[in-house]
Amino acid sequence: MTLQPLADRHGRIATDLRVSLTDRCNLRCSYCMPAEGLNWLPHEEALTDDEVVRLIGIGVERLGIREVRFTGGEPLLRRGLVDVVRRTKALVPAPEVSLTTNALGLARTAEALAAAGLDRINVSLDSVRAADFATLTRRDRLPDVIAGLEAAVAAGLAPVKVNAVLVRGVNDDQAVELLRWCLDRGLHLRFIEQMPLDAQHAWQRSEMVTAEEILLSLESAFVLKPTSESRGSAPAEEFVVDGGPMTVGVIASVTRPFCGDCDRVRLTADGQVVNCLFAREESDLRTPLRAGAGDDELADLWVAAMAAKRAGHGIDDPTFLQPTRPMSAIGG
Repeated sequence: MTLQPLADRHGRIATDLRVSLTDRCNLRCSYCMPAEGLNWLPHEEALTDDEVVRLIGIGVERLGIREVRFTGGEPLLRRGLVDVVRRTKALVPAPEVSLTTNALGLARTAEALAAAGLDRINVSLDSVRAADFATLTRRDRLPDVIAGLEAAVAAGLAPVKVNAVLVRGVNDDQAVELLRWCLDRGLHLRFIEQMPLDAQHAWQRSEMVTAEEILLSLESAFVLKPTSESRGSAPAEEFVVDGGPMTVGVIASVTRPFCGDCDRVRLTADGQVVNCLFAREESDLRTPLRAGAGDDELADLWVAAMAAKRAGHGIDDPTFLQPTRPMSAIGG
């Protein structure tokens, strides 16, 4: 079997696969989707567990994928999640397998996920104030998220990372509080700039809390120094807090883009390859897969999809248009 790297025309090679297992979510975060939710993907259009594992296997065994991150929507809503994780971890060579979740239900599943081979976990948590959490997510579920985080730590899914988005006028004054809360619990906090990926297409750059603002706020209470390690293709800029050992990260996708070092590719819940989080074009693997295409043909289609990846996301370009699908349907 000949390895075909997922290379684009700009010299980048994708080795990190983000797999959306569902577009459904049990929260309604205001910067992601409307209160009433969205028109969810019909069941018959979603990849089956076997189809998901087969495509991941092609990525790992033929295309050089080394890391697999399961996302959503909310991946814990996928009934077969634990089995999909186990089968993915059994591939040769075994990839690093991680999960991004809102942690609702994680208290019940963290141990099983760890036993299935899950290496680590990222939990989305934008506020540790119950009222503000409810405002942002439109659900009063903060205790369930905290219970999920505690279960992840107990199950050894380390490092447990927390992803936070600051929204102006709601939690933009809580960066210091969030970092203190995470440091006290040994959790690795990363702030993410709000990106133009909401279903409502209401994102405005002028309303976004920038990386510069976040760092200025943190520096009012902590001494931050850039880590000595090379960032490589990692999306987060990491800073040592008060001399270490703990760090805090900032993912500045909008104001400090890192497109030139991107090593990620995405597979949606309905089997579309998305070569950039902000791409408006998708490449269909589900149709040929269900029509009987062999692994070689599917691998060739995937390679062709990656070759067309653009040099950058183009958010600063006056002609920029948001992707048709929101983040919840693309998978982070």
